[in-house]
Parts: sequence; C-alpha cells; structure tokens
Amino acid sequence: MTHQHYNTLILLTDEQDAHAMGCAGHPFVKTPHLDALAARGTRFTQALTPSPICVPARAALATGRWVHNIGYWDNAMGYDGRVPSWGHALQKAGHRVESVGKLHFVSATAPTGFSVQHDPLHLAHGIGQVWGSVRNPLPIEPRTSHLFDELGAGESSYNRYDMQSADHAAQWLQDRAAEKDAAPWTLFVGFVAPHFPLVVPQRYLDLIDVSAIPAPRLHPQDGYRRHPWVQRHADFSNADSELGTPERRRLALACYYALTIFIDEQIGKVLGALQQSGLQGQTRVIMSSDHGDNQGVRGMWNKSTLYREATNVPLILAGPGIPEGKVCNTNTNLIDIGPTLLDGASLPADSSLPGRSLIAIANEADDAQRVGFSEYHAVGSPSAAYLVRQGRWTYHHYVGFEPELFDIAVDPGQCSNLAMKEEHRSVCEQMETLLTQMLDPKAVDQRAKADQDALIARFGGREAALQKGPAGASPVPGH
Repeated sequence: MTHQHYNTLILLTDEQDAHAMGCAGHPFVKTPHLDALAARGTRFTQALTPSPICVPARAALATGRWVHNIGYWDNAMGYDGRVPSWGHALQKAGHRVESVGKLHFVSATAPTGFSVQHDPLHLAHGIGQVWGSVRNPLPIEPRTSHLFDELGAGESSYNRYDMQSADHAAQWLQDRAAEKDAAPWTLFVGFVAPHFPLVVPQRYLDLIDVSAIPAPRLHPQDGYRRHPWVQRHADFSNADSELGTPERRRLALACYYALTIFIDEQIGKVLGALQQSGLQGQTRVIMSSDHGDNQGVRGMWNKSTLYREATNVPLILAGPGIPEGKVCNTNTNLIDIGPTLLDGASLPADSSLPGRSLIAIANEADDAQRVGFSEYHAVGSPSAAYLVRQGRWTYHHYVGFEPELFDIAVDPGQCSNLAMKEEHRSVCEQMETLLTQMLDPKAVDQRAKADQDALIARFGGREAALQKGPAGASPVPGH
C-alpha cells in the first residue's frame, strides 16, 4: 500500500477539557474508548484551542490559520470559505471530504470544503450570536446567561443528535468499506457534548458520585479576587450566581463529566465501526475538541477565558506511522490539524500556514521551545486577550489591563499571578516579546472591534444588535 492512500477520521467534541479523560488521569471520568485510542497512538498533553469559543476556534481549525489572520472573531462570524480550508486542498487532490454532525460554520451552502455535509449543525439562521459582537464598549447592563435553564438527568435534543451522528458515521464507514477502489477520504464527525445544556441521560449520571465532587477551586466567595478583565466578563454575564447553591454547582459538574462519559460511548461506536470495517489499518484518527470549559473554577463556567480549563483541549492522533502509547508534551494547537491532513495525504506543505504536521511532532522528541498561543475577541470581553505559553511559563496579555504570568511547573492550577513581581519582570518582557513578534496586540484589538462595529451597523445599531441571535446555543437541525 502506498503512502497516499491513507484516510483520515476526525472526531471533534465540543467544550471538552483536556483533563476530562481517563487516560489524562481524571480521578473519576471513565473514557475507555478514548483511552484505547490514546494507547494505540500519541496523546498531546499541551494542545490549545486557537480561541476559547466555538465559531472562531472552528474557523481556525478549518483554515489552519490564527483568528487574527482570518478575522472570524466571534460567534456571529461563521466560517464561510472566504479563506481556503484543508477541505478545499484535499478535494482538489481528488479526496472525498464529508462531514457528519456539528460543524458550526455560517451555513450548509457556503463553500467550506466538504463534498457532502450529513445533517450539519451551523449558526442559528446563519447569523449566530449578534448580541455578543457588541463590545466596543461592552454593555453595562448585565445579561442572563441561560446556561443552567436546563440542568440534570434527562435527554436533550443535543444528546439525541450526538447519538444519531455516531450511528450515521458508523454507517458511513461501513458503506466506504463495501466500495472497491474508492478514492481516499476524510470524514469529519462533529459532536456537541459535553457542551451545555448540562442535561444527560440518568444512566451516565449514575456513574458519578455527585456528593464526592469537590467544590470548584478559587471561588470569589472564598476570598479569591478575579483578574479585572475576567471580573468585567463575570459582571456582564454571571452564570455562577444563576446556579446559586453548592449542591447545584456539584450537579452541574456531575452532568458535565457524565456528558464526557456519554460522548466517549458515542466515539466508541464510530471507532468500533472503523475497526469492523477493516479500514483501521489505512486510516489515521484525530480526536480533539474545539475548546475546554472553566467548570466553575474562579466562579466561571463555559469558555471565554485564557485559563487552562478553557483553553487546553484533548488531542489524540493514532494510526499508521504514529508512535503508539506515546505522550507528547510539545505545545500544539488545533491549527496544526490542517498541516497534518496535508502531510497525511502526501500533499506539499503550505509554507504560509503557521502550524506543523502532528505526524512529524509525534515522531520527534518533545520541543520545550515551541510556543503555545490562543486569543479571544468575543462575547463578554472588554478587550483582546492573548495567551502565550513556552516551557514552564504561561502569560496572559489583556489589552488595557495588567497581565498575568503563571509558572505552571509549580502552579499548574494557575493560582498565583507572578506578573507584578519584580523578580519575574524579565520573564514577562520575554513573553510579551514572543507575542509582539506574532502580532500587534492593540492593532488587532482595534481591527476586531472595527469588524464587529461594522457587523452591528448592518443589523441596525447597538440596540437592535443586542436583541439579535439565540440566547443560548445553536439549535440542532430541524429545530
């Protein structure tokens, strides 16, 4: 078999913390299917989202480019094919490129690089959260988050959609196996869990001892003081106060973790079908998530912060030519998936892409110098926020606010901000230099706001824009 006949199966969950897997050492989340995938491949422990919110992260994943290079800043700016994607490159090379489930692009008709999209979930009405684009300045009026309108045991439309997507993907793989001399393919399977609403069938919740879940760390009611940028975000929309009680916080966490168990089972259906189809030996599997979730740490839920919980995503690569049972600690990012797909299809590398093939990274020694990066310009943020990681240091740069610096070798929970300490001044300067070599922080902030202001004007101005778009998450197809 020649190299270019490898297929690729991409499995993307939504809002899954990198630590919420058995193979990552989680104390009680059981993910046997992801653990088995990691055991036959390489798990990247330091994978970051390009932006801790759905739509920009997915546009960056599709194009292999940073959000500030492509301008899909927030959840009202869905990927539309304006910037070429890896899907376009693979199609041009004669590959079959299809999707099942959640994509979260602008629409099913936009030319985003898929020959067929099966039952796709995209931006609500093609416009998304227009109200979230109003941030120049951010509204003073607080906004209800609606995150916990539904919470607990049950079956949401998202749960049913994920089960259906898993069945559909499994059937797709069986159909491919039955074809003789078929073109190589890439199948992107998008799941919604563990994204809100935190509703999950009772049998998954039963696997978790709710009473044993510890209260979230660094809660403001215990005296923790949020960074002013994060506090401004919490003032705009305080989901934690809507939860109200420690019991409900525990239940929310139990549901979040139960959803990761639920989604592992759905992924297991797809991986089982891959194995039964006989295609596993010629198929690489990439599993990741678009971003993480704060899980109540610092009194924050959902995504939209630079802290590890929201920015560190699971990333596993398995299949031909990938080291088995390896744990790689090099900083990686969802933008590395594009170069990986080109490499896996024996297509020439695109030197204009900032990422690198994960196949290459998996086969090298860990690179402590590689820089990790993420950025945020979306709902609830008064200004641009940038994350830069290298070695033991994680640096957060907030336009117009003081920075944060954490030594994650001794403080993995990011409890102690060292940025204002004299003895760490040179480290801060070094990290800021890494950032300014990539971009001009203020100019990018202004560009994002100018694009958002133009979008708001198209919808009739601030007041009209604040009423536009779904209050919660995008509905499933047909709803």
